[in-house]
Amino acid sequence: MKPANPPTCTPLLARRRFLALVSGGLLAAPVAVEAQPAGKVARIGILDPHSPSIAAPYHDGFRQGLRQLGYVEGQNITISYRFAEGKAERLPELAGELVRGNVDVIVAGAAPAVQAARRATATIPIVIVAYGPDPVQAGLVASLARPGGNITGLTLVFPELTAKRLQLLQEALPKMGQVAVLWNSANPAKVQDWRETEAAARTLGVTLQSAEVQRADQFEGAFGLITRKHADALLVLGDPLTFFHSKRIVELAAKYRLPAMYNERQYASAGGLMPYAPDLLDDFRRAATYVDKILRGAKPADLPVEQPRKFELVINLKTAKALGLTIPQSLLGRADEIIQ
Repeated sequence: MKPANPPTCTPLLARRRFLALVSGGLLAAPVAVEAQPAGKVARIGILDPHSPSIAAPYHDGFRQGLRQLGYVEGQNITISYRFAEGKAERLPELAGELVRGNVDVIVAGAAPAVQAARRATATIPIVIVAYGPDPVQAGLVASLARPGGNITGLTLVFPELTAKRLQLLQEALPKMGQVAVLWNSANPAKVQDWRETEAAARTLGVTLQSAEVQRADQFEGAFGLITRKHADALLVLGDPLTFFHSKRIVELAAKYRLPAMYNERQYASAGGLMPYAPDLLDDFRRAATYVDKILRGAKPADLPVEQPRKFELVINLKTAKALGLTIPQSLLGRADEIIQ
């Protein structure tokens, strides 16, 4: 992957990178655990806030990681899936089903699913993937290096990520003055994201316009307001609500001719202009390593939480042309993928 100028390092980031390096070494080292009894079939539960179609590529990556570690579905593992279909209120019930099914480990993607799994069990190991808030601040783990409970895995925490997205958007639109921010104000994790976005905007000299939504039927009204206030561009703070309706958001951005920066590469495939995001496929493949170690006897309390190690910048030139934009060559040269 070509580097896309990862966010500038700060003392906090330096500390977290140090912990990530430590965790990388610990996870790479042999773990003194007992293997599973011969013939035992391990039960893995996956709790996902999205639909099967949206989650499919990531779950494929997870299964690929398991196969590389010697796991074969129907032989030494079974996988039970629970999808909330974009309805976060269903997650507690679905998490309870997995717990009652006596799974050996739960893999939870995104913050609402993680919180539901956490409330459902304090004993079954939980491997988090694509968890946006800081897991320490959220009280999920005692520290990144030593989680201390039944939760470990991979977090998306990267303090300078929002600033980097704004910076890339500014490079694409040098005359950009006002940016609308579409975010789910009902998601507590996004409140912190909004605050970080405000701080980044002050540094870059950009004016923000908050476009808050809490339900899918509010998207049209939010975009109408954005247009009336003459925003130059759009930044989407992703969460399960926006992710589940990513196609609709891309359609509205095109309808109102808004250049947009997104938080997941899926938006570019749907016609979005430009996402800059951690490589979630890589994260889900790495999650299989955690599951493997836990099934062999390792305790989540002792497995360090890791951060993203790969970031992707994708630019959709077809969308840029439709918007009448010329993307600077300096930005195109840093893209990991260009959609013609």
